[in-house]
Amino acid sequence: MFSGSVNEPVDQSGWLAPDLLNTEHWVPNTVMLPYLNLGPLGLPTGPLVYLLGLWLSLFAVDRAARRLGLEPEGYYSLASVALLSGFIGARLSFVLLHWSSYDDNLLGVVWPINSGYNAFGGVIIAAAAIFFYGRWRRLPPWPALDALAPGFLVFLITVALADFLAGASYGSLTSMPWGINVFGVRRHAVQLYEALAGVAALGAWWAAASPRFYDTAGRPFLIATAVYAAARLFVDAYRENATLVSGFHVAQVVSLTVLIATLIVLARRSPVPTSTRD
Repeated sequence: MFSGSVNEPVDQSGWLAPDLLNTEHWVPNTVMLPYLNLGPLGLPTGPLVYLLGLWLSLFAVDRAARRLGLEPEGYYSLASVALLSGFIGARLSFVLLHWSSYDDNLLGVVWPINSGYNAFGGVIIAAAAIFFYGRWRRLPPWPALDALAPGFLVFLITVALADFLAGASYGSLTSMPWGINVFGVRRHAVQLYEALAGVAALGAWWAAASPRFYDTAGRPFLIATAVYAAARLFVDAYRENATLVSGFHVAQVVSLTVLIATLIVLARRSPVPTSTRD
């Protein structure tokens, strides 16, 4: 998969050439804010941003359901179940994958909870919860996905912002003026790029969900998913700490697969009258 590197003075070790790393050019990292100091109290910004993101995600689902002309109560409950299940699933998946670190410290399974999550496990558990809870509440699947999409995107945006503040991920080296200084070297702000990808997908959802264009249930979800996947396909090319398999960026492969699958489903879903939406 392609890479987003720019022609920059980089030595063979992968770091910026010495002329950009001397003391004249060294700038202390002023971007990351892992802790918010309130007098003697230091609060980690990551969990605070996540809590804010959870609230905003549920608010977005409520507003989305109303915009689509749906009863918001059922979809708000569905989103709450998905978020709680995803949180528990991500934590338990991480614990199971690193059980040797917890078998003699069972308290560590539940505390501290500010680190140690497996995103893939959380997504799988959340998807299962959405499926079974939706069937139990008899919520139609495509409208449910339409209503949940903004909440999911808002949560992805807050995750990107939390990573930006905590420095959990970082971009490749760059000399572009919009780069940010991370430990004295200029890098692509991939976390902010991810947040912008989420904002673009939200804009696409909002347009697709307008009364003028909302002629088929599922289209807002599919359009927003396609926009986000396409954006991540390019954004992850600039990620320095990307997971690679045989030289391919795993995130880019997933994004490309999701994009193709979404476009195929979108093309096959022909508009139907409003009264016959599923």
